[in-house]
Amino acid sequence: MRRTSAPVRPGLAVAVAAAVVLAGCLPSRDDDGFHPGAADIGDPYVPGAGNGGYDVDNYRLAVDYDPPGDRLSGRAVVTATATEPLSRFNLDLVGLDVTAVTVDDARAEHHRDGDELVVTPERGLARGSRFTVEVTYAGVPTARPDGQLGSGGFLHTEDGAIALGQPYSAATWFPVNDHPSDKATYEIEVTVPDGLEALSNGVPGGRTSAGGRTTWRWAERTPMASYLSTLVIGDYRVTTGTHAGKPIVTAVPERLAATGPEASSLARTAEIADFLAGRFGPYPFESYGGIAVTDPRVGYALETQSRPVYGPGFFRSGQPNLGVVTHELAHQWFGNSVAVARWRDIWLNEGFATYAEWLWEEHDGGRTAQRNFELRYAMTDWSRPTLDPGRGQLFGSAVYTRGALAVHALRRTVGDDAFFTILRTWTAERRGGNATTDDLVALAERVSGKDLRPLFDAWLTGRTAPTLP
Repeated sequence: MRRTSAPVRPGLAVAVAAAVVLAGCLPSRDDDGFHPGAADIGDPYVPGAGNGGYDVDNYRLAVDYDPPGDRLSGRAVVTATATEPLSRFNLDLVGLDVTAVTVDDARAEHHRDGDELVVTPERGLARGSRFTVEVTYAGVPTARPDGQLGSGGFLHTEDGAIALGQPYSAATWFPVNDHPSDKATYEIEVTVPDGLEALSNGVPGGRTSAGGRTTWRWAERTPMASYLSTLVIGDYRVTTGTHAGKPIVTAVPERLAATGPEASSLARTAEIADFLAGRFGPYPFESYGGIAVTDPRVGYALETQSRPVYGPGFFRSGQPNLGVVTHELAHQWFGNSVAVARWRDIWLNEGFATYAEWLWEEHDGGRTAQRNFELRYAMTDWSRPTLDPGRGQLFGSAVYTRGALAVHALRRTVGDDAFFTILRTWTAERRGGNATTDDLVALAERVSGKDLRPLFDAWLTGRTAPTLP
């Protein structure tokens, strides 16, 4: 993610179980040996988000949206594996009315507890068993405001809607285990009135029309964190093609000029992705793309998987903004393919994406990465930590800028050959999974043969300016 207001342009089952244990929220055991799954994943940065006891494999979503009435109806089929013997389990769902729930085709009891959908299957679910939950729901979707983190969720717009947000937004339009430690694949069908576009993640699956409504189909077959899902509905100019044998889909609102800064910037998507692949390793997904939106409530750009969404603030100058495109595309490796296991490690996303901007700027004839390092070093507030910055600073400058400084300090310390080997090894070995800062330190030490813990400690959490390497 990059916010327009920022100072600088801005092992799943194991992870779920570990988070619950660390949080000290193991549920009580029922008499028959089954017990309720935890209603909170245990991540203090997003209290209440995520659930324990299962690992989702796939979401199959079919939603129908009526823009004039701002009403959404949906059917979600969630395929998961129990990681504990479960008598019941929770899904995150905000503000929508549930009319029916089945587990493995059998009617299941359900009730709402705030933003939690509590599901009690007819029979307990044994540890290791694969099960399918089907939820039918409807209502007027809502945004999810947060005084510290901004608003995410489902936003009704003049011509449709935008579902977007970090660290959570998915639960405002479908039932979900809403935490990045539980990644899953997605199949998405969106039905809207004829004449509107309905854009989402992954590979386009074609569309059909009947009775004045069109159904658009998308599939993200590479595991995706829930906050990286998106839905953009409205009057858009969609450009499609193929790059490196994969579909590329970009879209800008029809009201914007076909040669404007938004379209000009998104047209460079493939070029910038290829540049980054040369540094980070092969592009990790089955499709490319990007979507520009004009709603002023979207005061950021977000790395929604395979198809980033760019808010209007990045193009106010009337000039193309390749920095923000580079940032969000870099996240496809750092943050999307390799996702955080817990939000305290968000610098692994934002530090590397910010550093990618420095690499692109140098490649494009601007300041070198070294010069950006020197300038940012001189302006940094070292009292703010990059690692575990605190909930209120999840998107603070220390995460972005100081994170990028740590990346360049690593490069200076180990040399270019080892540095880029570390990056490519990281994206290869961790592809499709989750990771922590400790994982990165261990890999960097393995590749370089150096003791790097003091370096990372100084650049990520030290309270005084580190010695320049």
